[in-house]
Amino acid sequence: MQKLELKAVARDSFGKKASKAVRRNGQVPCIVYGGGETVHFAVGVKDLKPLIYSPNSYVVELDIDGKKEVAVMREAQFHPVREEILHIDFYRVIEGKPVTIDLPVALEGNSEGVKVGGKLILNKRKLTVSGLIEKLPDQLTVDITSLELGKSIFAGDLKFDGLTILTPATTAICAVKITRAAKAAAEAE
Repeated sequence: MQKLELKAVARDSFGKKASKAVRRNGQVPCIVYGGGETVHFAVGVKDLKPLIYSPNSYVVELDIDGKKEVAVMREAQFHPVREEILHIDFYRVIEGKPVTIDLPVALEGNSEGVKVGGKLILNKRKLTVSGLIEKLPDQLTVDITSLELGKSIFAGDLKFDGLTILTPATTAICAVKITRAAKAAAEAE
């Protein structure tokens, strides 16, 4: 699993007024919770860009005024109009306990359905999984070589060592659809 280091500053004032003051200084108010005391802190907006604007998932190593914390991002809140990060929640990683995280899906292979004129559609870019932090991969690789025309791969069809897939089993990951050109060619024959 990829790691990202963030330098942070502890906060001792809370509430709406204090959060607005933190945002005015070019920082984002954050919180880390789970498995211990709740810690409030602030991180620079520019430092968060690799974490927020990336398809990857990261284990975040927080340095809060010299105190180290290992966590995963649980939720990010954005302003409804401007693309501005308002608040981020982190969940502390405890050794030996499973972590719930969204991992990106990577498709591998050349589908049989695409070879005969179908169109590959990726329906779900990330899956929610649970597992020990040491066993989490950077991405979930799905082999689509045997995927035929008109068929789909569902979350329930996937199995990964050391991971439990929490996304509902009926969620379609990818499918090969029949294109209009392929349908017209089949009818012409």
